[in-house]
Amino acid sequence: MIIIGHPWIQSPRFFKVFSIQGIEKSLPGDIILFEPLVDSHSYAIHCQSNNIPFAIVVNTLEDALFANALGAKYIICEEDDALMIQPIATEYMFDTRILVLIHSEKEISKVARGGVDGVIFAEAIC
Repeated sequence: MIIIGHPWIQSPRFFKVFSIQGIEKSLPGDIILFEPLVDSHSYAIHCQSNNIPFAIVVNTLEDALFANALGAKYIICEEDDALMIQPIATEYMFDTRILVLIHSEKEISKVARGGVDGVIFAEAIC
C-alpha cells in the first residue's frame, strides 16, 4: 500500500496548480496536482508531453478513465469513489495509482481493507 504524507515516510510534495505558470514554479520532485479535470486537461497534456509527473483529483469513474489515459501518476479521490474506481483500475491494469485523501492514521487500515492502492494525507498537498 502506498502511504503519502505520513511523517515516518519520505514522500513527494503534491503541488496544486491552476496554470502553466504554476507548473513552472514547482520544484523538482514535486507531483503536480490538478482539479477538476474538466478545467485542467490541457495542463495534464502539457505535463504528459514534458514528462512531468502529475495527479488529478476525480470524483467520477469517467474522470478516472480519462486521468489514466492522460498519463496521471495518481488519482486522488474520496474513499467511496476509490472503492468504485479501484476494481476498474485493476481490471484494466491502470498505470495510474488510486489514492484516498485521508486526515487521520486511523483511516489507513479501512482503506487497505478496501483494496485501494494507497492513501494521501491532506498535509502532503500544498
